[in-house]
Amino acid sequence: MTVAHLQNTSNSPRPRVGSVHRFRWPLWIGLLFLLCVGLPEAALAAAHPAAPAIDFPPPLSGYQDSGASGVLEILKRRVEQQPFNLWATLLFLGAVIHTFVTHKFRHLAHVFEERHALGAAERVARGEPAGSSSWARLFHFLGEVEAVFGVWVLPLVLLITLEFGSSTAVHYINHVVNYQEAMFVVVIMAISSTRPVLALAEAALRWVAGLGGGGPTAWWFSILTIGPTLGSFITEPAAMTISAALLAKQFYHLKPRPALAYASLGLLFVNVSIGGTLTHFAAPPVLMVAGAWGWDTPFMFLHFGWKSLLSILISNGIYYLVFRKDFALLSRSEAASSATSVREASRRPVPVWITLCHLSFMAFAVLNAHNPAITVGTLLFFMAFFEVTQDHQTELQLRPAILVGFFLAALVIHGGLQAWWIAPVLGSLSEVPLMIGAVFLTAFNDNAAITFLSTLVPNLSEGMKYAVVAGAVAGGGLTVIANAPNPAGQSLLNRFFQDGVSPLRLFLGALLPTVVTTVVYLSIR
Repeated sequence: MTVAHLQNTSNSPRPRVGSVHRFRWPLWIGLLFLLCVGLPEAALAAAHPAAPAIDFPPPLSGYQDSGASGVLEILKRRVEQQPFNLWATLLFLGAVIHTFVTHKFRHLAHVFEERHALGAAERVARGEPAGSSSWARLFHFLGEVEAVFGVWVLPLVLLITLEFGSSTAVHYINHVVNYQEAMFVVVIMAISSTRPVLALAEAALRWVAGLGGGGPTAWWFSILTIGPTLGSFITEPAAMTISAALLAKQFYHLKPRPALAYASLGLLFVNVSIGGTLTHFAAPPVLMVAGAWGWDTPFMFLHFGWKSLLSILISNGIYYLVFRKDFALLSRSEAASSATSVREASRRPVPVWITLCHLSFMAFAVLNAHNPAITVGTLLFFMAFFEVTQDHQTELQLRPAILVGFFLAALVIHGGLQAWWIAPVLGSLSEVPLMIGAVFLTAFNDNAAITFLSTLVPNLSEGMKYAVVAGAVAGGGLTVIANAPNPAGQSLLNRFFQDGVSPLRLFLGALLPTVVTTVVYLSIR
């Protein structure tokens, strides 16, 4: 955001906290990391340089579950053996509930800002600075979905430190939790949101949309059908970034009514979650089980891929029929945006060699997704290349990528302490209840965590393996935390929703495609 833009927004009749104070969020995030990691680590280096003496979190094999009758008895025993399990899950539940009320916090932020603005003129008349509302900044920060789990990491780390010592807390943060996916999402999101990549994707989808007339409906159908399937080849975060950016440009800028806006967002999230099942190497929930269970690309396409394509087409078709009158209205209003299209067309095309270099950076990042040092190095070299070719670029979108990475890093810190109850629940269900249970659990935890924990359950039959993966990917669009790429999509499209995306309305928008996908997975075996 430029200084000029900040000055312009300060003169608007209704100051928007989300625009005026966005530059402060990197400071808040840095402070959170300092409190969560930096201070405990400094204390550890000074006083307790040795590794912790206990296993934390306790391995699942270490619990004494023999003789327990039923999953409730198992969970009760595990809480008795390690009471901290209950506290960790309660904090995780608090963070989940917080994500469902973030729009309320943002609304309160706007209320406080407006109240503060009413007294600004009087303060200026008295020769005092107008200032800004601290309460508005606080509530806006608490209303940022990407910051929620980071906020709840603070009490979690504090409790670990009080219960087990700072060495255990720092060891868990630094050596137990795996941040590879979070770092990879930052890199791939930053690269895939650049002008050369988006221009290439837009050109390809423009040809497809042209077959349907090239209007908003054709763009909507093309992006939500083809875009998600890219997740099977260039990874789901990249597919989400490209699809969300194109939807913003070709669909959401026409200001569809809220019902259609939320239906499209839910459809995007579900389609991206299942669109990564055509191969075995690109979608995080599939990667977690592919090696352990010996699933390859032919297996994935035969058992999941074509069913996912069928589900995408059915869900898109149903929503088109439900909202066909809305699409007709959007087609009429498209003429109002023709000036923007003319300006875009008049821009210089991106040289082919620059586009190829961007694609090469993406491919290199994907191939080295599990090598954190190389992943970060890829981003640094890409930023240097970006500066050199700046004449053919737009602004590098690092802020959304970093916020999404922060969200995912905090999520895996919490998620790493939930295996004590998720694994027994998964292991206690038969095939159909297991699929339904996986859909439900995915809504409150990352679907990759669900599939990973299923690999720890002994003696799973082939049918149960299918059920848990099918449920995990089918439920990947119900909430922003259900699938790792979802925060990226929400970050790019959040500005089109008043007071941000409502979790409840997102859930309702994703419910129909989730049911369609679940029925397809269940009925075609």
